[in-house]
Amino acid sequence: MLRRTGRSALFSEALKATVPVMLGYLTLGLAFGLLASDSGLPWWLTLCMSLFMYAGAGQFALVGLLAAGGGPAEAAILSFAVNIRHAAYGVSMLGRFAPWPRLKPYLALSLTDETFALLSTLPQRGRDDGRFMGMVSALNQAWWVAGTMAGVFAGAILPWKLEGLDFALTALFVVLLVEQLRRVREPWPYVGAALSAVFGTLIAGPRAGMVIGLAGGMAVASIRRGPAVRDSGSSAGNSDSGDRKEGRSGE
Repeated sequence: MLRRTGRSALFSEALKATVPVMLGYLTLGLAFGLLASDSGLPWWLTLCMSLFMYAGAGQFALVGLLAAGGGPAEAAILSFAVNIRHAAYGVSMLGRFAPWPRLKPYLALSLTDETFALLSTLPQRGRDDGRFMGMVSALNQAWWVAGTMAGVFAGAILPWKLEGLDFALTALFVVLLVEQLRRVREPWPYVGAALSAVFGTLIAGPRAGMVIGLAGGMAVASIRRGPAVRDSGSSAGNSDSGDRKEGRSGE
């Protein structure tokens, strides 16, 4: 893939590699910019979110939270819950990023779902070239930022209010929920989150209900994970014991 070694050749190859991501990020970034503009967020805050937060689902969620009058505590908990999966991406790629210490922080912090998938499927030469991975990561973020600003400017000049666009957030999380349920097949954390959110909303209001719902879901997930970890550990122990017995009998 990387037959030529010049900087322009690397950029050209990275540009080609990011075309599928570009098509998605320009569209979703446009929707995010429109939603942020329609919610009354200033353009500079919207731009800063795409530059420094750079987490699609988290940004959509944060716009809805800020528009509803949410405070810093709710924003921090929501961002943590939505974006915690990105930490796993960074940890799994640290070995490949290690030979490039100057690029390593950005490579780790710019790992979105799509960038992680793209970097994970590069040919070997591309995977071992930190400059190439950095260009891919930077281009993907550039597409997101470009889409965001296009949405912000479009929202500023449109003569009508974009009624119903905020439902994109609800639709996005319904899709994410369905995909998670199909992949994980463990409904109890979601049931716990829903029941906790309803209970918290009835007792303390909608703002506190979101926080209580997130806390409830995380608590149920932790409780459910404990027995699974113990069972896997005991299974591994039984397997080791069986192996030792077989070894002795073989002797």
